[in-house]
Amino acid sequence: MNILLVGSGGREHALCWKLAQSPQVAKVFAAPGNPGIAEHATCVDLAVTDHAAVAVFCATNAIDLVVIGPEAPLVDGLADSLRGHGIAVFGPSAKAAQLEGSKGFTKALCDRADIPTARYVRASHIAEARAALAGFGLPVVIKADGLAAGKGVIIAETLEEAEDAIGHMFAGGFGEAGAEVVIEEFMRGEEVSFFAITDGSAIVALGSAQDHKRVGEGDTGPNTGGMGAYSPARVLTPALEAEVMARIIAPTVATLAAEGMAYSGVLFAGLMLTDQGPKLIEYNCRFGDPECQVLMMRLESDLAALLLATAEGRLAECATPRFSDDVALTVVMAATGYPGAPAKGGAIVLGDTGAAKVFHAGTALKGEALVANGGRVLNVTATGATVTAARNAAYAAVDAIDFPTGFCRRDIGWREVAREER
Repeated sequence: MNILLVGSGGREHALCWKLAQSPQVAKVFAAPGNPGIAEHATCVDLAVTDHAAVAVFCATNAIDLVVIGPEAPLVDGLADSLRGHGIAVFGPSAKAAQLEGSKGFTKALCDRADIPTARYVRASHIAEARAALAGFGLPVVIKADGLAAGKGVIIAETLEEAEDAIGHMFAGGFGEAGAEVVIEEFMRGEEVSFFAITDGSAIVALGSAQDHKRVGEGDTGPNTGGMGAYSPARVLTPALEAEVMARIIAPTVATLAAEGMAYSGVLFAGLMLTDQGPKLIEYNCRFGDPECQVLMMRLESDLAALLLATAEGRLAECATPRFSDDVALTVVMAATGYPGAPAKGGAIVLGDTGAAKVFHAGTALKGEALVANGGRVLNVTATGATVTAARNAAYAAVDAIDFPTGFCRRDIGWREVAREER
């Protein structure tokens, strides 16, 4: 089959790398791709916001499956437009993608489906939001309702910080994403990511990962799109995973289907493991980044076959996906200044990274030289029998890379490493 992959980040590089391994795949195109993706696919200059142009490209190049990596094209309805032309797409409709596109939409769905989540208030005016703070203790979580590239969440330790966050959002600090805000109670516990694929009826678990959102070591500093991850996250035990499937994932799929918004694609549930059990923090309607990288490193099944079956409503016919027992861990190398204004153009020399896989997240070519072209630039990913072993291999590869204008956290996987040392 021929595949068109939409996206240009580390998640898409990992997906492309795995898709290209399928014996069923003849050719992969990527729009727009990046220098790493170009090792496995033909990168094309295609404006994915022009749905008609994408449909024409698919017809011209006999595309059998479109895989949409990022959330923005999904929220924009690209999957709907392509399905209207009879093209198989892996990714939810615009209505179903509201799970990520609007935090308020997801919280309201949790109310209807009795899905455990944090208590919240959704506000559309600054005065309403500030008044609602009186009903919450400290710390309190302030979220921009819409898409904010993983950065629209502020954990306020004081009332002043909360009021400042609300003011920043309503003043356009996160663009249109902050036109409404969601105020949530702060949940205590350990955070974990869980993934499942569904065609709107059948649901298949894809396992767990643990991301590291804060920019600084020890989980300090502002939130980012993710500074590293490992999989599996063994803190999500088989019993807890079954509870998540029964109380969170299955009711979500069933409710959306019953309401005429059948979900087809991957469901990425951000969870908090509280004293009352797992609770939903938020949903993403695509593979996580950098969680996708560690999942793809462990996946042994044919990804292309799995995604095509999902797109065609045949997921129930598929065998349970196989994953390596090894741990995979990825370290994000970011450009100085991230998550603010990153320093672009810095030279990168990859060096001898051994068995580790380096996924390109924000790179470009300047002549023949590889340079930084974004905030998160590289995802250095390795495997091992334990988190400690995978971490050591990943950091050995990081140390072999010459990227003077880059930085990384040196403590990815620290919670599980501490548990392994007990």
